Amino acid sequence: MNQTEQEKIEEKEVAQIREESSPKEQGEDHLFAKEHMQKVGLDLLVFLRSLIMAVLLGIGVGVYACAFAMLINFLTGIRTQNPWLLYLLPLGGLAIVGFYHLLKADDPKGTNRVLESISSEDETLPIRMTPLITVGTSITHLLGGSAGREGAALQIGGSIGANFARALKLGKTEVMIMTMCGMSAAFSAMFGTPLTATIFAMEVVSIGILHYSAIVPCAVSSLVAGLMGSLIGYVPESYPKVSFPSLSVLSGLSALALGILCAALSVVFCIILHKTEHYLKKFLKNQYLRTVVGGALVIGISLLLGTRDYNGAGGPLIEQALNGQALWYSFLIKMILTAITLGACYKGGEIIPTIFVGATFGAVAAPFLGLPAAAGAALGICGVFCGVTNCPLASIALCFELFGLSGLPLFLIVAAVSFRLSGYYSLYSGQKIMYSKTRPLLVDRNTWK
Repeated sequence: MNQTEQEKIEEKEVAQIREESSPKEQGEDHLFAKEHMQKVGLDLLVFLRSLIMAVLLGIGVGVYACAFAMLINFLTGIRTQNPWLLYLLPLGGLAIVGFYHLLKADDPKGTNRVLESISSEDETLPIRMTPLITVGTSITHLLGGSAGREGAALQIGGSIGANFARALKLGKTEVMIMTMCGMSAAFSAMFGTPLTATIFAMEVVSIGILHYSAIVPCAVSSLVAGLMGSLIGYVPESYPKVSFPSLSVLSGLSALALGILCAALSVVFCIILHKTEHYLKKFLKNQYLRTVVGGALVIGISLLLGTRDYNGAGGPLIEQALNGQALWYSFLIKMILTAITLGACYKGGEIIPTIFVGATFGAVAAPFLGLPAAAGAALGICGVFCGVTNCPLASIALCFELFGLSGLPLFLIVAAVSFRLSGYYSLYSGQKIMYSKTRPLLVDRNTWK
């Protein structure tokens, strides 16, 4: 659609709104008022229905996501106590590929499929995604693959939300809203960040457009899901308290410089993830062979490093970085291991590895920029998360909920700069860039790989 056609459509819509809101002839007043009341009543019914569905989704998805998170924590504990389990990673990969093949999901798109289902009428979310990602992620974490768990949360929540809406025979737009609603519930339940969960689900689908029609159900489902977590005894992972310098010319310039570096690192991370997957598929077309080779590479790198700190989500090293301690190469190792793990058919998410990369890089870079290492770690999380997801509002909200209000001005600077300079790269190939990052122009394009 060219610009002229778009302008004509907008003018027609504006004219219709003006006509509906303009004074009517005296003979039409009663009819107009009756039609207006009917519209208000219908809108109220739709609002109440979406509210009820959001509560139900918050309960169902919240319980499932929290139970899943508790399972991953339990499996991580088993792996930590039994380091030899890492040697079974290739066998675990074979089991994952076989399970996906058994359920006829030989080419899974993961979180990309969730995003595509929201923006496209042709893509659907089968309910089998829930058991698939649950089992796959559990095996990956038990045996030491380098991945997060939130990718599973988004897929679980999106799949449950979409199928719940279809079971009620709702329209396409309501299916889309319930998909986002499920994503919000799962994200909030696992991370304990309802504000971030609400914004992220609305912001991540189409960059430049916020789906405000989903704000009430997403907010309600996020809050209900978090409440369900507390009721069943799940405690989201918390991070150390961080002190931030007050905003000044010097600290502002330092945050700006860190935002530039985070944008560059975000681009590198996205390229490593996508290119690793591309070349593994190109040279190892057989999925079973690919997962065995990938698992062997993870084992070999872990043995060369002489530590298992980079297997799984890497929570202890994130905590160390937020206490101001990080090795200069930690973020590089995590990027490589995560790229191999996810590119070799293992399952999990990219957001926790992103937090790892941002925290360790920020802790290393911050002292060179005149910032405390711990504050740099928190700001690095904000900058890298924003750069790889293209979600500045969700990035700021995430760090606000994790670290409090004191660092908000610096979070704002880092997120804004990282968003602007990270180009059109993304963790998710299913994400759409609707508006240019440099000018207020509609571009409607896919992200770069």
